[in-house]
Amino acid sequence: MSVSQTDIIDFAGIDEATGDLRLTISDHLPWDQDEGDHLLILQDKLNAYLRFIESGEVFQKVPDSEGRSIVTDLVGKFPLNQQAQFFVEKAKAAIEGAGFGLQFRLLRPN
Repeated sequence: MSVSQTDIIDFAGIDEATGDLRLTISDHLPWDQDEGDHLLILQDKLNAYLRFIESGEVFQKVPDSEGRSIVTDLVGKFPLNQQAQFFVEKAKAAIEGAGFGLQFRLLRPN
C-alpha cells in the first residue's frame, strides 16, 4: 500500500502509548520529480482518509476505535520540500479544524 493508491487506507491501528487511533499514509515518492502530481496524489489520499473518518467507516473497520483521538500519520521516505511543507501545513490546519490530527514523519532507514 502506498500514497499512490488513493482509495486504500494504508495502515490503521491503536497507538498503545497514547491511545490514539493512527491512520498511516506511506509516501515513497520523491519530491524532486513531478512535484505537482505528487501534491495532487497526496491531496486525494488525505481526502480519502477524511471520508473514511467522517463517514464512520473507520469505526466499523478498526475495532475499539470509537471515542479515540484520530491522527493521520504521513510517513515519508523523502524530506518535504518547500512546496510540500506549505501544503502539509495547510492540510494540517484544515484537518485539525475538522477535529482530527495530521503529522509528518520522515522514515529513517535502519
